[in-house]
Amino acid sequence: MRLTTLRTPNGTRAARIDGDTAIEIDSSDVGALLSDPAWRDRGAAADGPAHHLASADLAPVVPRPGKIFCVGLNYRGHILEMGRDLPENPTLFAKFADALIGPSDPIALDPASAAVDWEAELAVVVGTPVRRASEAEAAAAIAGFAVLNDVTMRDWQYRTLQWLQGKTFEATTPFGPYLVTPDELPGGTRPTLDLRCAVDGETVQAANTSDLVFDPVALIAYISRIVTLNPGDVIATGTPGGVGHARDPKRYLTDGATLTTEIQGLGAQQNTVRATAGVPA
Repeated sequence: MRLTTLRTPNGTRAARIDGDTAIEIDSSDVGALLSDPAWRDRGAAADGPAHHLASADLAPVVPRPGKIFCVGLNYRGHILEMGRDLPENPTLFAKFADALIGPSDPIALDPASAAVDWEAELAVVVGTPVRRASEAEAAAAIAGFAVLNDVTMRDWQYRTLQWLQGKTFEATTPFGPYLVTPDELPGGTRPTLDLRCAVDGETVQAANTSDLVFDPVALIAYISRIVTLNPGDVIATGTPGGVGHARDPKRYLTDGATLTTEIQGLGAQQNTVRATAGVPA
């Protein structure tokens, strides 16, 4: 099943994707839908108003997650290429819901940063409350997967050893277009999906999610040892090599650039970068 969150004249609505049509579900968004233990049955049975997907206005697939965890340094090939040892534990940081935008919304290029970078990522969405999960419980807690780009202000990220301040600028993180349930994907809860990111049509990142050091099941098991993960919570699983900050010379997003992020089976985002007014750094 594929789920999305539509923007409509009456507010946001959760919807099931059938081919090129979005069928409304009686819920305000996908996050609200997931809070109902019967969300799968409700999604499958929905027969609300239909919308042409090509012209639909899509919000972040889960607009207001209670928690957004992000993972650093999690692609095996990229870590080894840098000459580093594989980590024993995940590197975790947070992002806030104000950073999220839809899969076609403009990315806000804040004047406070001169080093705005891309990070294509596989996002895991939690569907069941889980705490101190076993491997089986962690797998069962996964509602599905989505595309996310963890757009990052590098000059803020590296001001200190803590990364959060460069990771959660408002209106910078495309999330969607869809949540896709594991049964529709190769590898299921440990999906093996091709990931690609392009800037103005040029491919800058390409990898497969099978290269993750800590896969989605392992991440849910690990994070649930710290906190309870609830329906609608999100884990961004990390980005592969190819980011702009690691290039020589360094390369960053500029006003008017088009950022495309796609993952096999999960759809694609296309976001235009737009300069915003504000207080300079």
